[in-house]
Amino acid sequence: MCVVVAAAALELCAVRAGKVNKHKPWIETSYHGVITENADTVLLDPPLVALDKDAPIPYAGEICAFKIHGQDAPFEAVVLNKTSGEGLLRAKRPIDCEAQKEYTFIIQAYDCGAGPSGASWKKSHKAVVHIQVNDVNEFPPAFREPMYHAAVTEGKIYDSILQVEASDQDCSPQYSQICNYDIVTPDTPFAIDRNGNIRNTEKLNYDKQQQYEIMVTAFDCGQKRATESAAVHIDVKPVCKPGWQGWNKRVDYEPGTGSKQLFPKMHLETCDGPLSSVRATVELQTSHIGKGCDRETYSEQSLQKLCGASSGSTDLLPAPSASTNWTASLLTDSGRDSDLIFRFDGRQAAKIPDGVVPQNLTDQFTIATWMKHGPSPGLRAEKETLLCNSDKTEMNRHHYALYVHNCRLVFLLRRDFTQVDTFRPAEFHWKLEQICDKEWHYYVINVEFPLVTLYVDGVTYEPYLVTDDWPIHPSQIDVQLTVGACWQGGKCPLIETNSPPITSLEPRFTQYFRGSLSGLTIRPGRIESQKVISCLQACKEGLDINSLEGLGKGIKFHFNPAQSILVMEGDDLENINAALRKVSYINSRQFPTPGVRHLRVSTSVQCFGEDTCISIPDIEAVVMVLQPSEPQITIAGAERLTRPAGELRDPAGLLLFQDLHIVSTITRSDSSAHSSGKMRPRPQTASPHENEIIHNLDYCDILVVGEELQPERESLELPHSALLGKHLDATNSTSGISIYGVDSMSNYEQVIRQVRYHTWHTAAIADRKFRLTCSELNGRYTSNEFNLEVSVLHNEASMDHVNHMVAQPQYLPVRHPVLSPHAAIPSLATVVIVMCIAALVVIVVLGIYRIHVAHQQSSRGRDGAKDGELDWDDSALTITVNPMEVRRLGDELRASERDGDLFTLGLYMV
Repeated sequence: MCVVVAAAALELCAVRAGKVNKHKPWIETSYHGVITENADTVLLDPPLVALDKDAPIPYAGEICAFKIHGQDAPFEAVVLNKTSGEGLLRAKRPIDCEAQKEYTFIIQAYDCGAGPSGASWKKSHKAVVHIQVNDVNEFPPAFREPMYHAAVTEGKIYDSILQVEASDQDCSPQYSQICNYDIVTPDTPFAIDRNGNIRNTEKLNYDKQQQYEIMVTAFDCGQKRATESAAVHIDVKPVCKPGWQGWNKRVDYEPGTGSKQLFPKMHLETCDGPLSSVRATVELQTSHIGKGCDRETYSEQSLQKLCGASSGSTDLLPAPSASTNWTASLLTDSGRDSDLIFRFDGRQAAKIPDGVVPQNLTDQFTIATWMKHGPSPGLRAEKETLLCNSDKTEMNRHHYALYVHNCRLVFLLRRDFTQVDTFRPAEFHWKLEQICDKEWHYYVINVEFPLVTLYVDGVTYEPYLVTDDWPIHPSQIDVQLTVGACWQGGKCPLIETNSPPITSLEPRFTQYFRGSLSGLTIRPGRIESQKVISCLQACKEGLDINSLEGLGKGIKFHFNPAQSILVMEGDDLENINAALRKVSYINSRQFPTPGVRHLRVSTSVQCFGEDTCISIPDIEAVVMVLQPSEPQITIAGAERLTRPAGELRDPAGLLLFQDLHIVSTITRSDSSAHSSGKMRPRPQTASPHENEIIHNLDYCDILVVGEELQPERESLELPHSALLGKHLDATNSTSGISIYGVDSMSNYEQVIRQVRYHTWHTAAIADRKFRLTCSELNGRYTSNEFNLEVSVLHNEASMDHVNHMVAQPQYLPVRHPVLSPHAAIPSLATVVIVMCIAALVVIVVLGIYRIHVAHQQSSRGRDGAKDGELDWDDSALTITVNPMEVRRLGDELRASERDGDLFTLGLYMV
């Protein structure tokens, strides 16, 4: 009986306990842990804690175990407190980072069940644990070779004699990379850099010492030193006295003469050494010329048209003018052959007006600029902003920016929530030597979001680091685009790196740029092709080979993309000499930048069985580009137009420059006149040394002199069809018309001749004056100021009743050619025409006067006449001189003068 009762009681307790343990334990879904190798405790984030909703019920609300599921995971989990559910993850055996850097496994928590026996336990869901092993600097660096050997020639300074290399077995970049090398041997004429390159610090002398043995050690980035040093043996060889002979230190280059040989008589003296090959490198150094070499100095928009770039780009650094005044306060480098270069010294920046900023940046756009930049000052350099689009007020968010930081180029692009609402790429980093080498380079960033590609001098570079970020929350805050710094909107204090906290809340510029920029543009909606990019940065000067036919067999040569470096290699000395004589300098610009170009020829010679056996001294020479003959751009045409008011009111308007002519002449010596490029035959009126040449223009301005145009009364018009098929654009305003783009003088003439002036309120306008100027090479050469005056005839209405013999005033075009000294004496025909016109005017005036006097005398003799009848009404009397007859008379006078005949002057009066 008692046994039956006990069994029933146990059964009842089990049923009740099952009802008590209702819930499963709960843990986080994922854990990230860190463990240092050779340690046993794992630091988890978040901490390992299991919770159970059955608490505080004993057993059911307590945690009894954590279990790990994974293949050979060397970890175990223990319960530290059953009631709180705290646990600990630890290693079961020593962890080696070099064997495995990361571990991933599954963990579950178990409660204590329904009672002491652990029956009816419940387990939690599975959580993922990711463990990263931190490295310990266990291993010292070890050299790959126990001994190194090199040979040098006496009397020469080497950039690198040889390179030693060490490695480290640690797993992390911090401890596995070699950060420094050091020479242990004291008082040696050698130095070693952090890459292991050994160089000599002074010229070595064979007679003084023929061999050096130095010991080198290495340090990893944790400053652990190599246990064993490496031995380096350097042999010094006696110098032979070979070298290049028969070359000139200066080569004069006259612009427009094509290519010119640099070394027409040069040959290599080798001291009769048994040579196996010769390698010569000719380098043209042009870093001091403009943006790195002689390039076209037209405006950025004109160059893009010439290279076939897509339209729609915005120039953020244009030349300062009335419409582009935001660059007026920036420092410019005006001594660079009209290259528009802006220099930033850490104190200047410019705000781009809202009307100029591209508003339609999509997933595709291009940012391009020329940049010259050196290392930033200070140990911890700040960001240097080239371009920044940030909040104008209130907040300080950067929407997109391009900046330099620690010789790294960074492009920031924060998307809006309206475009994307997920974690997306936001910062793109490039680490390149060009960013801080103090040389000009052309940078183009093509954005095809989420891909961003960088072109430097036409070469593609992918970012080495891309970081993600959330999109920017939408707001009603306006943005400000700036160049040379970033705009700090204001109401939140900004704490910048390496700077004390900023307490001022005033809007200001931050992160100033230090360097030089030119041609900074944004093209929305499209990316630029590599062909166009290469065209925009192409040099117009470089090295060339006169004739490839006579190079000889076995000669290999190679140009770099800019054609500033030429490498020639061959195994026959005579062929090498002949090949070097054909090397020439060429400059395809019609008006190149004058000045010095440095030349360097470096040579390496290989002998049979040896790397180098003879040291050839480098050649240092210069190419002197002479001053080009400056063109004299002359604009000629009618300087005064007199027109009836009706012609100006006509909807078609008045053509202002119908007979316009633009010519350009240069003065050069007879010896160089034949090789000046494109020329027209010299006009007979020109001086003996003047030649008319054909070249391009890049802008012409038609300015209104005096008061600006009144849009409600008058306008200047240029039909769009006039620009079709040409590399030209135009802008129109109340101050005049600007026509710009690189194109021929002929095309500029055709376009300007179609400019019309129209006014529909002629009574309020007596006359108008216009001024026309043209330019070549971004203002390097400018024309004369051509002035045109338009006069309005307001009395044409009174001539409506004149009979059919009255002719309308005719416009006679007046040309102003450059006259020879003999053309200053007027011809006989001209004198006669002037005298006839004067006599005609006198006769007309006398006739009117005599008629008027006679009429007054007859009126006074009448009796009983009223006072009103005594007034003489001469409105019906009209005397008209036909201008066509005057022109015909002039033609007859000139014909009679040619034929030697007498002529009779007739006056026609109506």
